Amino acid sequence: MKPIEIKLILDGLDERYIDPKTELIHRNPFELLVATILSAQCTDVRVNKVTPELFNKYRDVTGFANAEQVILEQDIKSTGFFRNKARMIIECSKRIINDFNKTVPNEMDKLVTLPGVGRKTASVILAAGFGIPAIAVDTHVIRLSNRIGLVSQIDPVKIETSLKQLIPQDKWIFFSMSIVLHGRRICKARKPQCSDCVIYKPCQWSFKS
Repeated sequence: MKPIEIKLILDGLDERYIDPKTELIHRNPFELLVATILSAQCTDVRVNKVTPELFNKYRDVTGFANAEQVILEQDIKSTGFFRNKARMIIECSKRIINDFNKTVPNEMDKLVTLPGVGRKTASVILAAGFGIPAIAVDTHVIRLSNRIGLVSQIDPVKIETSLKQLIPQDKWIFFSMSIVLHGRRICKARKPQCSDCVIYKPCQWSFKS
């Protein structure tokens, strides 16, 4: 895709999504980390219904590290895959206490050493938690990046690498956040609303209507 087309995409997204942010409610990087783990195979809306009471109950990283797994499982049951998520949250909390002095690290290489944290989750933490340039590749980013014509592959790591080469670094966070919102609201998997799409012109999808 040509630079002028990428600019049209960024300009179009900028018209629709002013200062886009993650829809996961959080007050600090640790709460964002927990919310992001809970969001796996679950909607942000559902996670946001669970986390206010959850964060009030466990308070901080020490609270989660000392949580009883069977109880935490019940606290987060409605988010799905609750046994695995509870285990990862407890193990992740303990690792943060033992290895990082109770502070969520702000480096990719360190974040991905935490249980349950892959590059996507780490990128969300960097971008939304610390304001550090990163592109989180989730299902929406994979779908839209291919549909629009930015990439032609499905491997998340390769997509992340390609997007970082195409998108100016100072736009990584904006692109990552806005393209997810666009995927949720307009460019949906089954029924994309092409007639209401702000990036219709540069989009190279052969099935756009």
